[in-house]
Amino acid sequence: MKTLGLILALLAPATALPAMTGAEFQDYVTGKTIYFDQAGQPYGVEQYLPGNRVRWSLLDGNCKDGSWYEDGPHICFVYDDNPTPQCWTFEQRPDGIRAIFANDPDRLVLYEVSQSDKPMLCLGPEVGV
Repeated sequence: MKTLGLILALLAPATALPAMTGAEFQDYVTGKTIYFDQAGQPYGVEQYLPGNRVRWSLLDGNCKDGSWYEDGPHICFVYDDNPTPQCWTFEQRPDGIRAIFANDPDRLVLYEVSQSDKPMLCLGPEVGV
């Protein structure tokens, strides 16, 4: 019977970690630039500034400024070019944070792969004739 219990425990899906609170999230991210992967591929980078301000890029040099706020178990982001909140559940793991997109029925999941205390690269506005 013990063997059956062990087999069932090993086959059970991994238990989700508790969602980070707004205070936990703020303590973890403020002053950092965090790089995220999705399914092992580079996805984006976000710089977390004081006062719940953020700067986001899809690693193409184009940056979007915004802010974040806590909404129940979610951390929601609103960017200057898009007033629709983008809400995520963040979990703190031993190897960094995991972000689960609450607005996505397919549950986009991003993983922290590195962090820095240096600002991210943002290109200036496009110039031309």
